[in-house]
Amino acid sequence: MIYLKLFWAFFQIGAFSFGGGYAAMPLIRQQIIYNYQWLTMKDFTDLITISQMTPGPIAVNSATFVGNQIAGVPGAFFATLGCVLPSCLFVTFLSWAYNRYKNLSILQNILESLRPAVVSMIAVAGLDILLPAVFPSGIISFLPDEVKLRPVLYFAAALFLLQKKKKDPILVMVLCGIAEMAVQLIAPGV
Repeated sequence: MIYLKLFWAFFQIGAFSFGGGYAAMPLIRQQIIYNYQWLTMKDFTDLITISQMTPGPIAVNSATFVGNQIAGVPGAFFATLGCVLPSCLFVTFLSWAYNRYKNLSILQNILESLRPAVVSMIAVAGLDILLPAVFPSGIISFLPDEVKLRPVLYFAAALFLLQKKKKDPILVMVLCGIAEMAVQLIAPGV
């Protein structure tokens, strides 16, 4: 039964996560935290971090990770299968349909109307990761004891390096990791 639940949960994620990995994060969160209570919010944040650091799409990495956590290797298989099967089916159908009807204006209008929805899902996913890192209590408050300054500094430095200096995202992730390791070695309680 758990295999069917894993398959179905990630089938829905795979079927409705238009726009890629970041757009899938709210759907993943809904399924694994709220619908099935397989992970906590802290575990979800760790999951997204791990999914970013490993090769492959976020949704597929998440499916494999959650499936393995819940039901071992068979769970990872069924969750991953559920995640990728909708894409295989949709892409096969859409390829055929797009090649046949690509000149219709209604198709172009539909594609244009999906863009704002995808952007909003990406924004929500970013806030879902950023806010718990900065406000660990879950309440947005700017009192000194309720704000973690280090994640804000890492975020600002990463944004600067990515946008202004056009640095490689992998290099930026490694630099943030090294910075945190250095802080933990020099001042572990900070």
